[in-house]
Amino acid sequence: MKLLWITAAAVLTTLAISALHAPSQGSALGNSAPSPARLAISQSGPVVAELFTSQGCSSCPPADAVAARLARDPAILVISRPVTYWDRLGWKDSLGREENTRLQRQYGDRVFAGANIYTPQLVIDGSAQGVGSQEANARKQIAGAGAIRRRSGVTVRVARTADGGRSIVLQGRPGTGTEVMLIALSSRETVNIGRGENGGRSVSYTNVVLDEISLGSWNDGGRAIVLRPDQLDTRGADRHALVIRRGAGGAIIGSALI
Repeated sequence: MKLLWITAAAVLTTLAISALHAPSQGSALGNSAPSPARLAISQSGPVVAELFTSQGCSSCPPADAVAARLARDPAILVISRPVTYWDRLGWKDSLGREENTRLQRQYGDRVFAGANIYTPQLVIDGSAQGVGSQEANARKQIAGAGAIRRRSGVTVRVARTADGGRSIVLQGRPGTGTEVMLIALSSRETVNIGRGENGGRSVSYTNVVLDEISLGSWNDGGRAIVLRPDQLDTRGADRHALVIRRGAGGAIIGSALI
């Protein structure tokens, strides 16, 4: 198992190395975790769980399986973000995006005090993180994030328009620097990996990012957004997500699967 770090932080390095050298333990945690009661969806939408993963990382398939299980709960919006920094080790990730790698770095620098980034890393609502294969811990963090969301005062309402677009109404006090993102997703991608640490394996991914664009800022009070049908016609995408975050690599305060 090769490790690839981007920044340096000694404390998290020790934690992450331990986790990444024990993918079978992570898998066991994922498979043995009890099925919890489903979370209540807050007015601000489902909690966002972003999995930073890679086809070149042998510890990632158990985390990809956890992501698929989490996505069954409508109170959790799973977004898989394949990264690119494993590409030089023998297999280019066919789903990898530099934008995913950049966002993970931004989380590390802004939210996690310059900590190392790694795969499989699961970031919860842009404010908590852990090893993606550790399902019990992920669900605990998601429950905590859901409690924070329910107290936030942010409301996200989405309705289908007559022409097949979407009408979105945001209410609350998001603070300055908040940005509304539209993310095109493929609900399932299965890849036959030819080389590298997962060479010869077929791995499935859930809600993979295909494209994302900014719908502008939201500073205070209410905001109305109308999405045209062509804005929801991304090639290869079968669903779209709305994510409201406090700047690049900041906390997520609202969301919707549309």
